[in-house]
Amino acid sequence: MPGLNHKSYDIVIGIPSFNNSNTIKYVVETAAKGLGQFFPSLRGCIINSDGGSTDNTEKVFYSASSNGTDLLSFRYRGISGKGSAMRSIMEKALTLDAQAVVFLDSDLRSVEPFWIDRLARPIFEKNAAYVTPYYIRHKYDGTITNSICYPLTTTLYGKKIRQPIGGDFGVGREMLDYYTSVSEETWKSDVSRFGIDIWMTTSAINEARGSIYQAALGTKIHDVKDPSKQLGNMFREVVGTLFSLMQRYEDFWRAVTVYSESPIYGEVAAGVPESVEVDLGNMILKCYEGIKEQEAFIGEILGSEISHELFLLGKTNAMIDDDLWVRIIYRIASRYRNVALRKRLIELLVPLYFGRVASFVSRTEEKTQEDAEKETDRLLEKFVSAKEELMSIWEKSSE
Repeated sequence: MPGLNHKSYDIVIGIPSFNNSNTIKYVVETAAKGLGQFFPSLRGCIINSDGGSTDNTEKVFYSASSNGTDLLSFRYRGISGKGSAMRSIMEKALTLDAQAVVFLDSDLRSVEPFWIDRLARPIFEKNAAYVTPYYIRHKYDGTITNSICYPLTTTLYGKKIRQPIGGDFGVGREMLDYYTSVSEETWKSDVSRFGIDIWMTTSAINEARGSIYQAALGTKIHDVKDPSKQLGNMFREVVGTLFSLMQRYEDFWRAVTVYSESPIYGEVAAGVPESVEVDLGNMILKCYEGIKEQEAFIGEILGSEISHELFLLGKTNAMIDDDLWVRIIYRIASRYRNVALRKRLIELLVPLYFGRVASFVSRTEEKTQEDAEKETDRLLEKFVSAKEELMSIWEKSSE
């Protein structure tokens, strides 16, 4: 069985996986081509950290044509989740004295060799500590990103990073050292699961001395999920981590008043993403049911004015517009410091998120990708313009 033939490597391609036998071979072969084409003078390897797949993912990984690139697959230890898989890759990369790790999702069907160049070269040549992806995505792909992570992260920390939880990242040595040195308590949280991406991005913004770049990767095609049917756990883990980090980095985000674009490496090319089907009626129904079931808690957490608006929505179309959504997020985020309430707060937010996505879908069904993106930019502007309100709510909720 293939393995690592050297004690050290300059660059590691890390692929976390769980039951991805249908796609991982293509990802491995493309990554190997990218290493050979763009970094022929560097010593590179491809490492798969698997969560105990039962579909022969590891066997398929090793069956890939790697063009001489060393391959290593192992089953990670610890809490089952993407974060644990990525942690084990970073720890292994440090033992190999790697200067950069490029992470690729194992379900990618659009990855190209140039992705390796775009995600790694800013680290080697631009003093980048961390590189996030910049994709062309379908307007209904990435609803957690578009409705919460992108606008809130930008508003809080002053860095406009379009895909803070994109899944495919370049990580330089500085941040590898940081990520692997945090307390074990961090890895016992949702960071070990789907919270990993937003934690890595937020930590890089606040901790890195080097720059943060975005890599123009073109169109992203992967196994897309209907937000109303398949994103429950991901939503809870991602958003819970995002809210938790607000407390850790409070002093930083309260002082941020200037917003800047993170530089994009590579040309942003036009692309046509695959269509994403969403069940609008199901999202509206779930929002309606959530409002009805949690009426008392809504009043306690969101106050009488917002509660009244939500109850009216529950009797009509259960869709949440931009202004109402920003007010909801800021109030729930502020109350999230109460550890005893955290689980209930996220359970409250889930159906409201469905109502938010339903509103976006209903307004953009007939719009182009470009016009839908303008709607997302408008939401970002709403978050930014209401930041003073966030700080006021934050102070009141700590009293």
